[in-house]
Amino acid sequence: MILFFLPGPPIVLTALTLLVALYLTIVELRESRPHFIWWAWWLLLVFLSHFIGYLALRGYRAYRRSDGARTAG
Repeated sequence: MILFFLPGPPIVLTALTLLVALYLTIVELRESRPHFIWWAWWLLLVFLSHFIGYLALRGYRAYRRSDGARTAG
């Protein structure tokens, strides 16, 4: 997030990648339909940590899917 305080063209690229990360987070959360508190938590994490937070969400969702497949089968 510190890049937002630097002047120049990187601001546009950083803002664009942040918007893409937030959009992908919303798409991922719509599939799992968590409680609104979890929505806020994940969106805030992605907003503050950018793509690292989104990768954490993807890892969490992959773990939940694999854990559900193990318990169902």
